[in-house]
Amino acid sequence: MRSRPSPHPAASDDAASVAAALVDAAGQALVLATSAANDNSGVSAAQLRVLGVVDQAGSINLTQLAIALRTAPSSASRLCDRLEAADLLRRTNDDRDRREVWLVLTPTARHLLDSLGRQRQETIAAVLRRMSPDDRAALVLGLQSFSHAAGTPVVADAKAQAS
Repeated sequence: MRSRPSPHPAASDDAASVAAALVDAAGQALVLATSAANDNSGVSAAQLRVLGVVDQAGSINLTQLAIALRTAPSSASRLCDRLEAADLLRRTNDDRDRREVWLVLTPTARHLLDSLGRQRQETIAAVLRRMSPDDRAALVLGLQSFSHAAGTPVVADAKAQAS
């Protein structure tokens, strides 16, 4: 069993300690989000990853999908075959180039992803409700600050610190 973290671990200026705490928390959030998806969807984690990539892209060709998944096109194609058979993915030909095939989500996939998103949010909200209102407010502030800093190029930040 883990010991309770100190009430103000982020008060430390040690970026490595804060990074370790963030990685741990992100891992816990990922476990919660993934378990919510795997429990009820009937879709494998790899298939959900495909649906997520296609959802982010709006539409994508098989080569781009394989690159995004960091897998061979043949492996990506087999995943797409299974998703198409489950009515979660549709292949469409490009009007300008019939050799080009685009992958798009079906309404069934859209419904599945929306449902999983709600489940994930409810699962995370249940954990957040166990936190004090002050801790939740501090978390929001910290996450906003992290997101803002993450949007700043790291190279530029490193150059600024070096001068």
